[in-house]
Amino acid sequence: MIPRRGKGGRRRRWQDLRENRRRGIFLLPSLLTTGNLFCGFFALVLTLQFRYTEAALAIFVAMIMDMLDGRVARLMKATSQFGVEYDSLADVVSFCVAPGFLLYSFALAELGRAAWFGAFLFVVCGALRLARFNVHTGTVDRRYFVGLPTPAAAGVAASAVLLLDGADVTRFMLVAVAAGTYFVALLMVSTFRYWSFKEIDVVRRHPLQTLLVVVLLGMIIATNPEVFLFLMSLGYAASGPARLVVWGKVPAPAATEATSREHP
Repeated sequence: MIPRRGKGGRRRRWQDLRENRRRGIFLLPSLLTTGNLFCGFFALVLTLQFRYTEAALAIFVAMIMDMLDGRVARLMKATSQFGVEYDSLADVVSFCVAPGFLLYSFALAELGRAAWFGAFLFVVCGALRLARFNVHTGTVDRRYFVGLPTPAAAGVAASAVLLLDGADVTRFMLVAVAAGTYFVALLMVSTFRYWSFKEIDVVRRHPLQTLLVVVLLGMIIATNPEVFLFLMSLGYAASGPARLVVWGKVPAPAATEATSREHP
């Protein structure tokens, strides 16, 4: 005779399955965040080997991982305070330390202490930007970021290296990179408003048009990726000061509900 399982046993079995499924759902965003962290670490390793183009590309891959982990977490309703903190720690490596060290090794080390100190300023301002974002989450307008987001700042640094690596870089260009490093670092801790694109639901409303725009944009970037990535990154970085000059100060709305794993 095979003993029958009672209702209590079946209930415990379903509870165990549900708990394992829940753990798997919460694990996926953390795995993406770990991929972001790995790309930042790999960019450091590639920089030490003077493989600057590959290091810059690793930073861009980290940016993709950073975008995916938050969206996957919200889609699966797996947001958590642990995910927020882990994401910020990964961002410090991928979007502060890795691009700062890349800029130092690529250009700033040849210009003396006053120039390469900008690499450290980039790291400090990025860390402060992330800390401020975590503190102010849920109390600012979701339509805008306050200060240049760290992935966007890392994008400016990585695209500049992609543009100049392999070219005949003059001392004037190196000085321009140093000045740009200081400028981008200060933009991260500024109070300029940057469009977050969170309130635009174009994908659901116009999926076909969105697909066509993405394909067209990809084709344009593919024609000359170094130039277009640099122009896009620099244009977004300049949009904060330009918004203040053209439209003036953005009115502060009422506080909104906190959202986990947004892009700082």
